[in-house]
Amino acid sequence: MPSPFPGMDPYLEDPGLWPDVHHEIISVARELLASALRPKYLVRIEDRVYISDEDDPGRSVIIPDLHISDHEESAAVPQSQSNAGQASGAVAPVVAVTMIRDKIREARIEVLDREDRRIVTVIEVLSPANKVPGARGQISYLEKRDDILESTSHLVEIDLLRAGRRTVTSRKISKCDYFVHVSRNERRPRGLLWPISLPQRLPPITIPLLEGDRDASLDLQAVLSTVYDRAGYDLQIDYTKEPPAPPLSAQIGQWARQLLAERNPAQGDTS
Repeated sequence: MPSPFPGMDPYLEDPGLWPDVHHEIISVARELLASALRPKYLVRIEDRVYISDEDDPGRSVIIPDLHISDHEESAAVPQSQSNAGQASGAVAPVVAVTMIRDKIREARIEVLDREDRRIVTVIEVLSPANKVPGARGQISYLEKRDDILESTSHLVEIDLLRAGRRTVTSRKISKCDYFVHVSRNERRPRGLLWPISLPQRLPPITIPLLEGDRDASLDLQAVLSTVYDRAGYDLQIDYTKEPPAPPLSAQIGQWARQLLAERNPAQGDTS
């Protein structure tokens, strides 16, 4: 069953669901491009790896919160022992969680010239941690981004997340929900932007290639629709319970409620 939204589905932005959504977007986009660009180009998936620890400002969007309940504490320390410890002045143990350094992998797509294996274009789909100021994920992403912008490779950035700080600043996209940025190596620092509002269909975007070759086209809506159907997100998302995160504006929230009500009267409450 397709998503009830004509473009991006805001419920897919949930940090708990996004890693799976991100993985599927990368996989489907790679499949479509590999078929369209063969035999001259190779399309592969590569990982950018960084370390997240307990001091990482972006940890909350990539690692679920840890909670120690009173039940766990009482189970770990018998009541009689705890009372005895208090009476004697001895220190009673409590349950603790040891935070570990997590190796985070974020996938991207690289288009290569098959003849010399040169990276022609890098396609990034942003994750929540890439948009949290000071987060390890943002630092890693921006470092790699700078490397690409200083190279001869083209860069395509796809941002389908409303939360966080954008990597591209422009008055023309100040009010949009999502955007795509294409930076061609021969036109830098100028780039091409697609500002996208939630009610809009995701656009076909251009994927620049080697000089003399026509740009490839990647239909983002077709990618997202395939992802939604393939992963069965209609079975995972309950549109009747809670609003998407981040919440929608009053105007867009009303539009979304009406949209869901038209699809199914029982699914018309996203406020």
